[in-house]
Amino acid sequence: MTKQTGSLVCVGTGMMLGGHLTPRARSAISLSERLFMAVSDPIVEKWLENMHPDARSLQVFYQPGCPRDRTYQRMVETILSSVRKGIRVCAAFYGHPGVFACVAHRAVEAAHRAGFSARMEAAISAADCLYADLGIDPGKWGCQHYEATQFLTRKREVDSSAYLILWQVGVVGDETHSRLSTGKLERQLLQQKLLRMYPEDHLMTIYEAATLPISSFRSETIPVKKFVTVALSQHSTLVVPPARTCEVDHETQQLLAKSRLKEQD
Repeated sequence: MTKQTGSLVCVGTGMMLGGHLTPRARSAISLSERLFMAVSDPIVEKWLENMHPDARSLQVFYQPGCPRDRTYQRMVETILSSVRKGIRVCAAFYGHPGVFACVAHRAVEAAHRAGFSARMEAAISAADCLYADLGIDPGKWGCQHYEATQFLTRKREVDSSAYLILWQVGVVGDETHSRLSTGKLERQLLQQKLLRMYPEDHLMTIYEAATLPISSFRSETIPVKKFVTVALSQHSTLVVPPARTCEVDHETQQLLAKSRLKEQD
C-alpha cells in the first residue's frame, strides 16, 4: 500500500517536566506541523505550547461521567482527522506513549491501516523512575506488573518471591474507567486478595514519581494491614517486595551441570 502524505509520530514527555524529553522526541515535535497533547499538568501543556506554534490539548475530551473508552476514541479520531488531511502530526503523551496510553496505540494502528506513516518513540515511563527512585533491579528477583483493577478482577498466579507492582491503585475497582478515585470497599477487596498471598505485616510501598524538578517522589512504606487507610491518588503505584526466597530448581541445575561437563569433554 502506498503511504499517504500525512504522518503521525507519538512521543512521550517522560515523567518530569523538561528533563525527560529525549532528543528524538524533541525532533519529532519540532518537525511536525501540528502537535496534540495528552499530558498530566497544565504547566506541561504551557511548556509544549512554547515549543510548537500549533499545539492542541486533548484534555478537553475528558468530561465528568463520560466513559473513558469513548473519550479515548474521540482523541484518536481527532488525531487521525489531521493525519488524513495530509498534515505531519505529532502526539505527545505523559510518560511513555505506549504505557497505559491506549490512545497512542490505537492512533498508530489506525494510521497504519489507512496507509499512513506512523510510529511511536520510546520514552521514560513511571516504571523507569520507580526502579531508580526505589533502587529496584527488576532482573534480580523478577517483577510482575499489573493494572490494579485488572489484578483485582482476574485470577492471577502471583509469584510472591518476586516484586508485585500494581499501577493505578488509587482507582482500583473502577471497571467503568470514569471515576477519579474509588473508596473503602474496593480497597478492602484488594487488601483481602493481597492477604491471601502475603502476611498482614509484610511491608509494601506507595510510590508516586516526581513530575517537577523542584518536587520529590513519594515513597511511603506500610504493612498490608494498613492499606485501606493510606492516602492514594490517581498516580499512586503499589510496590510489594518479595515475601519469600525463590525455590531453586535443582533438577534443571543438574541438567545444566551435566551439559557443561559434556562440552568440556
